[in-house]
Amino acid sequence: MEVKARLRYLQASPQKVRLVADLIRGKDVQEASNILQLSKKSAARPVHKLLKSAVANAENREETVDIDRLFIKEIWVDPGPTLKRIRAQPMGRAFRILKRQSHLTIKLDTRKGETES
Repeated sequence: MEVKARLRYLQASPQKVRLVADLIRGKDVQEASNILQLSKKSAARPVHKLLKSAVANAENREETVDIDRLFIKEIWVDPGPTLKRIRAQPMGRAFRILKRQSHLTIKLDTRKGETES
């Protein structure tokens, strides 16, 4: 059973969010949750919240789902819209500041057979 959750318009650069996504790709849900709770990256908190949402989607979709058998099948980060801002600089100049946003998608699936110890 495959379930999906999306987080759109996250106010963080896709490059920084991908660092966190790479940490948990392919891991069990419990292991990924532990990794995200202990991570010092600022993007770990919204990714953890998205993971909990995906688990809740799995429980809501099917009553008999075993959370211990769920794993992260896919996780990817796409760039969202970029907000362009101007910051005043010395000698009458102005530089453009890019405020980048991200779209996250996570897919969970159940492992076939028994879980490894």
